[in-house]
Amino acid sequence: MKSLGTMLQSGDWKGEKHVPVIHAPEKVKKGEEFEIKALVGEEIAHPNTLEHHIEWIKVFYHPEGSKFPVEIGSYDFSAHGESEIYTEPYISLKFKVDKPGIIHAMSYCNIHGLWENSVELVVEG
Repeated sequence: MKSLGTMLQSGDWKGEKHVPVIHAPEKVKKGEEFEIKALVGEEIAHPNTLEHHIEWIKVFYHPEGSKFPVEIGSYDFSAHGESEIYTEPYISLKFKVDKPGIIHAMSYCNIHGLWENSVELVVEG
């Protein structure tokens, strides 16, 4: 049986339009709210047409020393051409952490499958 993890694709988001880009501060203060953004198609635009679109972005946080990551957001982009509305895969969220860790983002393209990216987060204080 094939693991889902073996089907996750990645790459340099500057050269691949499907990789989720994560904008997060390099350092945050323990227990203080901060904002991150996750999007697909920053350097190379993703078509986002009825025929070819990003269906969702999920964001996880994996605190240092924890066995599993925690899903902190799940965002569906469901208006692909309905009533001539086309959504862009761009999200913003705020949260607080007490431990350093890794922010993971996953996206799903209806034609090209699952994509992932991650960034490390340093927590001070």
